[in-house]
Amino acid sequence: MKEASDLVARVDPAFKRVIDAVGPYNPRPPQADYFNALAASIVFQQLAGRAARAIHGRFLALYDGHASAEAILKTPLEDLRAVGLSGSKAASIVDLAMKTSDGTVPLDRIEELADDEVVKHLVAVRGIGRWTAEMFMIFQLGRLDVWPVDDFAVRKGYAVIHGLIESPLPKALEQLGDIYRPYRTVAAWYCWRATDTVLPEV
Repeated sequence: MKEASDLVARVDPAFKRVIDAVGPYNPRPPQADYFNALAASIVFQQLAGRAARAIHGRFLALYDGHASAEAILKTPLEDLRAVGLSGSKAASIVDLAMKTSDGTVPLDRIEELADDEVVKHLVAVRGIGRWTAEMFMIFQLGRLDVWPVDDFAVRKGYAVIHGLIESPLPKALEQLGDIYRPYRTVAAWYCWRATDTVLPEV
C-alpha cells in the first residue's frame, strides 16, 4: 500500500513525519468471520480490555470457541447473561443473530455492497452504530476510503499531525478529509498511529 501512503503524503505533507516513523499502511488482519467480528464488537463496547476479553472468552466457550447466529438463537438469554454480558449487550447479540438469519444484515454478500449500504444494514442491529460499522468496513472488509470522523483518536491524531491545539470537530474533519480520497482509511490509520508514536520534531 505504498501508493496509498505516498498519495496521503503528497496531498498533505504534514503526514510525512508519521509515515516516515511507522512505515507503509499496515492494518491488523481481519478477525475470524464477519458474524463473530460483529459479536465481538458488541461485547467489547465500553469495557476495559481485560474485562472484555474475559467476557468474550466465556461467551465463545458457550459455542466451543465459534459462535453462530443459529446457535445463539437457541441459547437462553440467561445463559448469555451468565457469562457477564449486560442485558443490553445480550439483547444486541440476539438481535444480530436474528437480523443475520432473516437477511436484514446480509453477511453472505456484504462485500458486494457500497459503503453507505453496509452502514445502513449494520446500524439496523441494536447496539451497532455508525462507528462500529466503519470499523467493520476498515478491518473486516478492507475498505480503503472510510473516514471515521466521530472517532476521538482520529480527530486527536489529526490535531497532533497538524500541530493543532484542539481536535477538529467531526463536521469540519469530514470536509478536511476530502483531499485523501480514495484513501481516507489510510489517512485515518496514520491519525491513529500519530497518537501512539513519538514523532520527530519538525
